[in-house]
Amino acid sequence: MVRFLGFGDVRAVPERGASIEWREVPGHKRGYAAAAFSSLPIAAAIDATRAFRTLLESQLGERWDAIIFDGYGSGWALNRCLAYRSGAESRPAVLVHVSHNHEANLWQLMAGEYRGSAFKRIALRNNANKAGTLERRLVRAADLLTTVSDEDRRSLAALDDTRAIVLTPGYDGWSALARSIDTDTPRRVILMGSFQWVVKRENLVRFLALADPVFQEHGIELDVIGEVPADLLPELRARCRATSFHGFVSDVEPLFTRARFGVVPECIGGGFKLKFLDYIFGRLPVATLSQAAAGLPPELRRNLLIDDTLDDLVRGIVSHMDRFEKLNWMQERAFALAQERYRWNTRGDELRQAIAEVQQQAARTAADGDNLPAPRVDLAVS
Repeated sequence: MVRFLGFGDVRAVPERGASIEWREVPGHKRGYAAAAFSSLPIAAAIDATRAFRTLLESQLGERWDAIIFDGYGSGWALNRCLAYRSGAESRPAVLVHVSHNHEANLWQLMAGEYRGSAFKRIALRNNANKAGTLERRLVRAADLLTTVSDEDRRSLAALDDTRAIVLTPGYDGWSALARSIDTDTPRRVILMGSFQWVVKRENLVRFLALADPVFQEHGIELDVIGEVPADLLPELRARCRATSFHGFVSDVEPLFTRARFGVVPECIGGGFKLKFLDYIFGRLPVATLSQAAAGLPPELRRNLLIDDTLDDLVRGIVSHMDRFEKLNWMQERAFALAQERYRWNTRGDELRQAIAEVQQQAARTAADGDNLPAPRVDLAVS
């Protein structure tokens, strides 16, 4: 049995998640202004509400085989969970940190690259310091660390001798039927994501500044799918000529079927980009930056259009826009490879086995036996 704690509406859980016990946190997250004065980074401070602490406390009255911290933002609960583990009368719970990025590196890069106001740069540096401190504490306290790429595993595991494994995300979303890109397919590019986060926002602004005028010159249109900050959207609409902003889209199929490329132009930020899987399973050829392709295996990278700079990436998309044989080969090969690699059930099996091995190693160290059963009960905090 797995029990999940987090913000959200449990009524929105799809049927495939029915085997998990979902516990929603009452109320709302803290505002960013209040969170900024916390000793925690923003991602953790907004979640650390009184209601969430009360919910967690009620769960720690039970016995758990493992406690999973989903991302560094859940690190606000670390002290309480460490106290729970130290007070265990029997076998203590395995603490697992499921990392999404090497957060210290990401935020330090963002603070250094940000080109806006001095006040915002100071805020970003301050948050980078807080994120690094909390991340190091999580890594050192965890019995098991999971990362989304080999690059993150090497850099994060270097902080401590914590056991670390790579678990790239799986995919269980919409998959397109076989398609052929030809002259009837509009000369359009898809850029999909959520652009509210400061890092995503900065990547969007930088890409559009380069891509929009070049695309307009060559008769190419760009569709941006996802929420753009309300204060930024009017500015982008005013200066972009080849770009359409669609906001949140519940069904991306109509937009995907009339496009020749999906682009991942993130020059800032590490980790595994889930947009790759959306594009690949939507049978879109993918164009990206080499630094954004972290976590992708070499055989899959060979089926993407990869460049080192944003300028080269934009020019590469233009030069490949009408190469139909190449585009179809890219989307077909990437789809076939991804089908074999990105299955959620195998990720779950690997995590379960890794937790069991940590338990067995602890038992051997304590001379309590070598054959403990696999964990049955996990608590996930997000």
